Amino acid sequence: MEPGGRLNFLSFETDRIDECLDYMRRLKDKHLELNGHGNGSSRSTSDLCVMATGGGAYKFYDKIRDVLGVDVLREDEMECLIIGLDFFITEIPREVFTYSETNPMHFVEPAENVYPYLLVNIGSGVSFLKVSGPREYERVGGTSLGGGTLWGLLSLLTGARTFDEMLELASQGDNSKVDMLVGDIYGTDYGKIGLKSTTIASSFGKVFRKKRQAEQEAEDSGGQRHKDQHRPNHHHDEPQSPQSPDSPCQEDGPSPFSHDECRPFGAADISVSLLYAISNNIGQIAYLQSQIHELSHIYFGGSFIRGHPQTMNTLSYAIKFWSKGAKQAYFLRHEGYLGAVGAFLKRQPRNWGRRGSFDELPAVPLELRLRARRSSRDAGGATAAVEGNGGVRLNGTVNGTEAVVE
Repeated sequence: MEPGGRLNFLSFETDRIDECLDYMRRLKDKHLELNGHGNGSSRSTSDLCVMATGGGAYKFYDKIRDVLGVDVLREDEMECLIIGLDFFITEIPREVFTYSETNPMHFVEPAENVYPYLLVNIGSGVSFLKVSGPREYERVGGTSLGGGTLWGLLSLLTGARTFDEMLELASQGDNSKVDMLVGDIYGTDYGKIGLKSTTIASSFGKVFRKKRQAEQEAEDSGGQRHKDQHRPNHHHDEPQSPQSPDSPCQEDGPSPFSHDECRPFGAADISVSLLYAISNNIGQIAYLQSQIHELSHIYFGGSFIRGHPQTMNTLSYAIKFWSKGAKQAYFLRHEGYLGAVGAFLKRQPRNWGRRGSFDELPAVPLELRLRARRSSRDAGGATAAVEGNGGVRLNGTVNGTEAVVE
């Protein structure tokens, strides 16, 4: 097998930790086979380790050690996030991009001087990190209303069971059936203060009125059926349909929304409304933090985004709206793997990659970097990095080939 240097990404949700560990075990076995550790060899696995970060580094610590039989080194979550982000935004071309409806994916070239900047890490909750230099950061704020909030509420309000199902539902919804818009209040734009008619004035602001209206209609149609049953010419021996053609809602059902034809809004509409509410809230807080700390670059990362167009467009619009176009939201193609890559880089093989980005050394010319990478492939060691916060992410090298698994 010809060794290479490609990073590969794969994700596992937390409830699939056993599948993730089985995958890691197979990576370990492959490494041992390629490096002559198998077939009864007396050589141990002492050159193997797992670099772990995030909540799962503690929750699954014993389980990882028991299944894999290797050392597990736990690293600080925030530090790993910054190291991973620094690597992506300074080293990887076609990684950072801006998003808008008219220009969905406009790539930004890696910059030499990226500091200071704001990292908005959106997982179960949200952390706002001010990054002033390599491994120099401060958590300046946070909010409990994040991906876990969306997941939890939508699991109660819809039939979706996975986060991806919820995002798919949201992509099919119409928030105007649920949210009260500026146009619902004024009948048009409110141009004097820069609000379009489609701007959300109140998230879920139409729900109570529409729900009560549907309940009233169900009650009224039920009363009409009651009158019909007592007319003199009514034949009581004829079987009665449980539903009137004019009123598809059953009066005795648990709710006037038991059937799709009765609902003034659906699960998809609820999903997109809640997605907008949480994303708008995060976007506005991010802008306020950037103002307080005088930061012009705002990067969004974490497992909440997942490359979802509506999420990125909402965050981008919020930053652009509140800053009056002076600031932009930046996204990454690998936004959910920052911590895993950062953990891996804390124990990267000797001379691997572009070390100058992390050790505060002068930039290394491309030719020397490639020569260093070729040399590192002969080292034969292996490192794996796992991040377990809202999912499980593995980053490992097998015979010089890197793999990252979320």
